[in-house]
Amino acid sequence: MKRRIKHVTVLGSGIMGSGIAAHFANIGVEVLLLDIVPFELTEAEQKKGLTKEDKTVRNRIATENFVKLQKASPALLYSPKFADRITVGNFDDDLEKIKKTDWIIEVVVERLDIKKSVYEKIEQHRKPGTLVSSNTSGIPIHFLIEGRSDDFKKYFAGTHFFNPVRYLPLLEIIPTPETDPEIVKFYMEYGAKFLGKATVEAKDTPAFIANRIGVFSMMNLLHEVKNLGLNVSDIDKLTGPVIGRPKSATFRTADVVGLDTLVMVANGVRQSGAEANDFNDVFKLPDYIQKMMDNKWLGSKTEQGFYKKVKNAEGKSEIQGLNLDTFEYELQGKSDFPTLELTKSIDKPIDRFKVLVGGKDKAGELYRKSLGALFAYISHKVPEISDELYKIDDAMRAGFGWENGPFEIWDAVGVQKGIELAKEAGYEVSDWVKSVESFYKVNDEGQSIFFDKNSGNYNNIPGQEAFIILDNIRKNKTLWSNSGSAIQDLGDGIINFEIRSKMNSLGGEVLDGLNRAIDLAEKDYDGLVIGNQGANFSVGANLAMILMMAIDQDWDDLNMAIAYFQKSMMRVRYSSIPVVVAPHGMTLGGGCEMTMHADRVVAAAETYIGLVETGVGVIPGGGGTKEMALRVSREFHADDVKNNRLRDMFMNIAMGKVATSAYEAYDMGILENHKDIVVVNKNRQIAEAKKVAKLTAELGYTQPIQQKVKVLGRDALGMFLVGTDQMLTGKYISEHDKLIADKLANVLVGGNLSEPTVVTEQYLLNLERETFLQLCGERKTLERIQFMLTKGKPLRN
Repeated sequence: MKRRIKHVTVLGSGIMGSGIAAHFANIGVEVLLLDIVPFELTEAEQKKGLTKEDKTVRNRIATENFVKLQKASPALLYSPKFADRITVGNFDDDLEKIKKTDWIIEVVVERLDIKKSVYEKIEQHRKPGTLVSSNTSGIPIHFLIEGRSDDFKKYFAGTHFFNPVRYLPLLEIIPTPETDPEIVKFYMEYGAKFLGKATVEAKDTPAFIANRIGVFSMMNLLHEVKNLGLNVSDIDKLTGPVIGRPKSATFRTADVVGLDTLVMVANGVRQSGAEANDFNDVFKLPDYIQKMMDNKWLGSKTEQGFYKKVKNAEGKSEIQGLNLDTFEYELQGKSDFPTLELTKSIDKPIDRFKVLVGGKDKAGELYRKSLGALFAYISHKVPEISDELYKIDDAMRAGFGWENGPFEIWDAVGVQKGIELAKEAGYEVSDWVKSVESFYKVNDEGQSIFFDKNSGNYNNIPGQEAFIILDNIRKNKTLWSNSGSAIQDLGDGIINFEIRSKMNSLGGEVLDGLNRAIDLAEKDYDGLVIGNQGANFSVGANLAMILMMAIDQDWDDLNMAIAYFQKSMMRVRYSSIPVVVAPHGMTLGGGCEMTMHADRVVAAAETYIGLVETGVGVIPGGGGTKEMALRVSREFHADDVKNNRLRDMFMNIAMGKVATSAYEAYDMGILENHKDIVVVNKNRQIAEAKKVAKLTAELGYTQPIQQKVKVLGRDALGMFLVGTDQMLTGKYISEHDKLIADKLANVLVGGNLSEPTVVTEQYLLNLERETFLQLCGERKTLERIQFMLTKGKPLRN
């Protein structure tokens, strides 16, 4: 029988409970969020004359956390309106409502006695067959079900989400021996398909998988920092983006997570007796950690930890690091490591490790010691915490934000070299590793296969059939490539155009590749996907090229370049085959324009998309302004001059607004409900886009006819000019902001026309391009472009 999840009850409304509730609401599930009844009235409640029996008092804890959920930054909800899917209550009055729920998720305080008492109450109301799971990260799962009924045990498992739930994709599923295997399968598949998670089945061992490996890695670095004479800033510089880890690296991550949380996991592992002596020592707290705990320097939650924001002598805020010897906060400066200089020309972090471990300075020594210890440790964790090595890599990528898992890094260094590093660090690897050639390979079908310790063979990674991994098919399926793009055969008559330039910017080489892909698809294939698997889809046009042409006043060439961009976007819209664009991450400026011109869009839920050109002093010039005018024109009424939707579109572009999710992009008119879809699991995006392209072709795709656009002309323009005058007078915008906004308005209304008029798309494209060129001739626009290129953020001049 198919199991459907329509309603979920979350028990516990704290940070994790709220995050879980929000994410289920994100995917369209109705949520009941419960917490305890407060023990005492607040002073404000007493002044209002409320009693402990009033519903507002009894629901206060859940209500307050629900309000925090809606105000969270970064946002926990894909769209603010999704908050309507969540209802709050309390354990005493509302627990009986779980009779009608499909899944009960317990997220109460990490105490076994409290959790057991909650489960006792659940069994009084729970309908047989209802799923029950716990988000515990520290209590053995099998302890939780002691004394429970057979039906409860059958449907129970650990479902360990990572915080923030929306943004960290790991979901560890921890069954007990009593959990029905079919229920385990359901948790795994539901987490991946509906919640968009990297679901990893973990054993019921201390800290499960990700925290076990991640905390070992961090604790090892916490010991090495003083051994090597480095400071906290040095470690963070060496263990952040340069090796494919988050910017928070090591010590900043400890501050964000909370030192108390790190210590709890480390102590839990050490006290469990699960580790051999040599590894157990790594989990012992360095003296300085205990001192920080005693001082309650726990990180962000106490406003000081390894880092602290202070006022300097000039009264300006600055971030200072903790000197682990003096226990004073100080500016730690920027250390130079020759080893890092050797990797500057290597784009992918995975390709840097061979160079890093060969370094002759302290950086090289740190990498050799830390990676050697890590390699030895993970070799002994198979099969202790996982029978399959790929689960460890999956968990570290999805839970800790590592670009590459530890076994992937070991492969990059070389298996034998990794064994040598482990010995140099004072460890022995497990015997099973010593005969392994590599941990991963790619088979003829373009799928990754892993070395299975149990069988001694290379096996497929389960669930990978739902993915298309471009790195794996690139060798055998690439049809054409240049310096900034490539075309791959996805099979079944569909090809993929992949942007591969720096930051996936859209320069001439990318546009050449795009037109070649459309030519090839029209000639020999059924459809085209435009998608990549980089960190972001595209940050937009090549600003450096625009700046160079504008400074040289090479207006003819710049005009031709913009016209070529426009023509390319129109080919995306008006080719004879369906074109499906698959945006994800940052999809800005030209990337947004490309998306809006697709026949269909398959967007990742985490797509941050918008027309941001005003931030660099211009308007959208690749068809974006035209496209917004076209979309709004479909909503005009016969006598509608002051159209609110047109004003909203104008404000979104003028303010450079970026949707914080694909669902918000619907509200902004960037995505369209009748044709565009959202996938929560980014790993499935290319495969889903291929399906949509194939289906669109099979349904009988016909090349569209160019559309006519109704524009409102002079009367609407006057409305906008009055508005920008008022904003300038009120000092909300600068004079240059007003100039840009006025020119944007002029394009959106079709220019200085005496009355509403129907025009062609090309008419608007010409007006758009002319305006773009005019603004490129403004000194303040050039200042904005240069500032963005050098500082990476907009200048408001």
